[in-house]
Amino acid sequence: MPARDRYHENLKNALIKDAWTITDDPFHLKWGKKDLYVDLAAEKLLIAEKGTQKIAVEIKTFSGESEVADLEQAIGQYFTYLAVMSRNYPDRVLYIAVHEDIFTDIFEEEPLGKLILEDYKIPLIVFNPKREVIVRWILWNNTDR
Repeated sequence: MPARDRYHENLKNALIKDAWTITDDPFHLKWGKKDLYVDLAAEKLLIAEKGTQKIAVEIKTFSGESEVADLEQAIGQYFTYLAVMSRNYPDRVLYIAVHEDIFTDIFEEEPLGKLILEDYKIPLIVFNPKREVIVRWILWNNTDR
């Protein structure tokens, strides 16, 4: 299994504060002989809809030497996990979670990050690790939460 991300526990606590139940830590995916591990999986009871919302979350810190390389790695990892999840867990939405400063620097102010989000509509969770709160959900189907 891969090492935990620096903000793993912070995001986990933020999800719990937001009434999510952590179901898997990590969330194990298997395709053929390959094992993959998404950082977290969680569920939330939707009382009004009498159902459950299910998510999987991959946390990214963008702490490498190159933001472009980090972005490429994050996008590649996202689509690899999404391919497996769409077949085995079609009811679960896959998110990338990023620190709010990273969101601002890479996805709001940097044209390349904006382009990637606009073209590929990758769902994001933006969180504040110090306060352990979710700042923003970006889902791309006209339902930013």
